[in-house]
Amino acid sequence: MSNSLSDRINKLSTSATLAMAAKARELRNEGKDIIGLSLGEPDFNIPDFIKEAAKKAIDENYSSYSPVDGYADLKSAISKKFKRDNNLTYGLNQIVVSTGAKQSLANVAMVMLNKGEEVILPAPYWVSYSDIVKLAEGTPVEVPTSIDTDFKMTPEQLEAAITPKTKMLWFSSPCNPSGSVYSEDELKGLADVLKKYPGIFVVSDEIYEHINFRGKHASIGCIDGMYDRTITVNGVSKAFAMTGWRIGYIGAADWIAKACTKFQGQITSGANAIGQRATIAALEAPVSKIQYMIDKFSERRDLILNLLGNIDGFKLNVPEGAFYVFPDISSYFGKELQGTKINNASDFAMYLLEHANVATVTGEAFGNPDCIRISYAASEEEIREAVDRIKKVL
Repeated sequence: MSNSLSDRINKLSTSATLAMAAKARELRNEGKDIIGLSLGEPDFNIPDFIKEAAKKAIDENYSSYSPVDGYADLKSAISKKFKRDNNLTYGLNQIVVSTGAKQSLANVAMVMLNKGEEVILPAPYWVSYSDIVKLAEGTPVEVPTSIDTDFKMTPEQLEAAITPKTKMLWFSSPCNPSGSVYSEDELKGLADVLKKYPGIFVVSDEIYEHINFRGKHASIGCIDGMYDRTITVNGVSKAFAMTGWRIGYIGAADWIAKACTKFQGQITSGANAIGQRATIAALEAPVSKIQYMIDKFSERRDLILNLLGNIDGFKLNVPEGAFYVFPDISSYFGKELQGTKINNASDFAMYLLEHANVATVTGEAFGNPDCIRISYAASEEEIREAVDRIKKVL
């Protein structure tokens, strides 16, 4: 009866990261010793002070429906966080709390895009951007970048991609999957182009902002002339290891926030109450309380780059944030490994899963067919063992 399904769902891709994680789980259930380096999920436990806030919320009976756009005191904490970390001033009417930053992005797409309007996506981009845009009947326009420019889009590339149909630019910094971080000067370069086109809006996905090894994080929304047309997206999944709590949020012009609240009110209503109360504690705490995780990610990055650097055919750059490396493995294309022909990054990732028992993700899912994404949100022991296995089967 699948022919009874909507064209909408039939055209939608399955998330490649979730598909690879499911395949890895399946192989584990068959008794295989799989090392999972496919999911973007910190392997740390949630800090105790956040857990205590959640327990307190349960004891205080936060069990009723929450306001569609989030509790006022959480939005106040978000407003203060935006000011403290991003030099952005958002009032409570400009903030919407959602069930994860993924919902925040979907809300924005659904309220901003009309059929056929174009969204520029510097590639590689996060795996769900393209399909979220398509679901909203927009048209994704990929702008390929390369490892030689640290996977960052130049102002010239942005200018060349703009057409009369361009409505938005979506990007993440620090970037998933490449770990690239745009400096303030680089963002100013992009902003200078956008200022010529006042009808283009920007989605700035900053969920990895604290996992940043270069120093200060830069937000495009605080660059002169960009505030009113930037939707800043964030959440607590990555820096606070709260992936399963599903709390994301936006800061935007009040008319955009109002539209997102209207849309969310018909889809999910308010995000879960306990997660929201815990998020207040997370955002009010100084960043120093999670610095130990950031330091550990930095050490693991150096470790995995050092280990992968000993494998022939891996072209590497140095990611400056998040917890991924995105090596170019195109030197293997056209070769045969243990009877398996490697035609593309998908073949390569599947080969590593089947022969090395290591789960990674094909770069094709992120708009770059020459690379694979490897998450180093894993223990040092797992990273060493995984790279050792990869080296042996290559």
